[in-house]
Amino acid sequence: MAGPMTERRPVAPRETSVLSSAVTRAVTEIAGASGAWCPALSPEGDRVAYVTDRSGIPRLEVARVDGGTPLLLSGAGEEVVSVAWSPDGGWLAYLVSPGGSICAELHVVRPDGSDHRVMAGEDPRATVFAGGWTGPAHYVCSIAPGDGPDADIVLVDVATGKQRTLATGGFLSVTSVSVDERLVLARRGPRGYRHIVVIDVATGVQRRALGLDAPGGIASEDGRFGPDGRSLYLRASLPGPPFTDRAGLVAVPLSEDGVPGEGRVVLSRPDADLDAYALRTDGTVLGVWTADGVTELLVHAVSDGSVLRQIALPDPVMPGWSLSADGDTMVAELTGPRTPRSLWIVPIVGPAAPALLPSAPRPPDPALLVTPVRYDYVAPDGLPLSGWLYTPRDVRGPNRTVVSFHGGPEGQERPSYSPVAQSLVAAGFTVFAPNVRGSGGFGRAFTTADDGPARAASFADVRTTVEQLVAAGIAAPGRIGAHGWSYGGYLTLVALTRWPDLFAAGVTLAGMSDLRTFFAGTEPWMAAASVTEYGDPVTDRDLLAALSPMTDLGRLTSPVLLAHGDRDTNVPVAESVQAHQELQALGAPSDLLLLPGEGHTIVGRDHLVELSERVAAWFDRWL
Repeated sequence: MAGPMTERRPVAPRETSVLSSAVTRAVTEIAGASGAWCPALSPEGDRVAYVTDRSGIPRLEVARVDGGTPLLLSGAGEEVVSVAWSPDGGWLAYLVSPGGSICAELHVVRPDGSDHRVMAGEDPRATVFAGGWTGPAHYVCSIAPGDGPDADIVLVDVATGKQRTLATGGFLSVTSVSVDERLVLARRGPRGYRHIVVIDVATGVQRRALGLDAPGGIASEDGRFGPDGRSLYLRASLPGPPFTDRAGLVAVPLSEDGVPGEGRVVLSRPDADLDAYALRTDGTVLGVWTADGVTELLVHAVSDGSVLRQIALPDPVMPGWSLSADGDTMVAELTGPRTPRSLWIVPIVGPAAPALLPSAPRPPDPALLVTPVRYDYVAPDGLPLSGWLYTPRDVRGPNRTVVSFHGGPEGQERPSYSPVAQSLVAAGFTVFAPNVRGSGGFGRAFTTADDGPARAASFADVRTTVEQLVAAGIAAPGRIGAHGWSYGGYLTLVALTRWPDLFAAGVTLAGMSDLRTFFAGTEPWMAAASVTEYGDPVTDRDLLAALSPMTDLGRLTSPVLLAHGDRDTNVPVAESVQAHQELQALGAPSDLLLLPGEGHTIVGRDHLVELSERVAAWFDRWL
């Protein structure tokens, strides 16, 4: 039951809620703002390919870095996911999400828009996972056929269309191929325990790059061969006390036969995770770190990991980037709470300042947006928690508040652009986006603190968060809503059923309602990867039932809006449909918003605006 700090006070809901014209205009501009992401520099460094939604859906463009009109390359119905430029500059490989489906296809096209071809993934059950170019006409990727949990590593000849399978045996996500195509590095294993293996193409033998007991052996990814071909590098989860057990860089020697030797830690920090890296031609390594949710870009010496220089960035979060062939310049995808994803030219050497790419889409009016502040608090068991607090400029004291949970659960809330959060602020709500236990960015022990049977105990962080917001005078008691996407949508339903009086209303987007039907309906490879996160769908069926909101849906009393893309097969759309049907049968106030042609992530600009307006109106009605 709710305590005195969280007890709901009766608030008469409006029969309906119509946002004011000023709020509607603000939400339309905020949620409808275009962005650009996933940059890929040409080998010459004079052009950049990228994904942008300026036309309404994510599509592929190419632009000169010094300006000019961008060239649109992808078709009107092609929802583009990512892009990579071939080393000779002759091809662009890009993934397409057909009709919003997670089952991506591999397409190629010439940089002038000619000679477009679909190379893999035409079977609607199959999913192509991005890899990279190994030569002028060879692209390597991973393909899951969809009839089981495995994914094979496939080399595609884009000139002839021929495919050659390089490795099989488990879900293999390719990260690198040796120059002679004799060895392959791939990531395999379930969530939380994914690790890099070295695969001998001729024999099919797979060897862990790091022994299980070695520093970083429990989990690693992003494996790449060193310039000499006799070593490999990977990002690995390094041991340490809680909150210092972070991801760093490990170098591993290789024998002539490709057998890994003992690893050496090259880069590590107790206060930050290594999110990405690049080996530069001058023998240094570029490290992309996340510290307290903010990106730090550092150049290190490979010999001892010392910091040689830090590159200042104009926005706090860098989700993607592309380094020039000489390693002296990058195109960075940057975002902040008041700036959608945009592309910047960032010099790695020299005194020049970062410059916005001339072809960048127009940002929204900054006067409509607020900058969140980090807010720290402590769980009853002493575990430090934190989140990002968005407050309307004219609000002083307790306010109608929405607690917004991120996906994953191993995702991390960071100070990046959030259309829904900013739209809610424009409608007058305070928004708090917490990183409860299980989130990434705080060390391995924190991230795995909600795995399997520990998940039920982790739910208490939700109540702790609400009580803290009320006690601090931030949230008005009885006028607090819960919102979340993917796992955050699931967590919202959990909270609404476990503590019926904690939240006055809820909104879920693409959330699971029953972990048993989630495992039965999601893609086979997704189900296999999720066992360590939630439990085994066969041997842990009772646990999954106990963790599922559908089991206790009869306890839900607060009105809930369930939103979902109707093409979602990651968290199948049936998860929201079945919850809505059950709530309707129980006579509970609920509504269902299905967004046509959308998958797990809502990417269509019109649908983003519609979703943001519906979310704001729902909370305006019930809070």
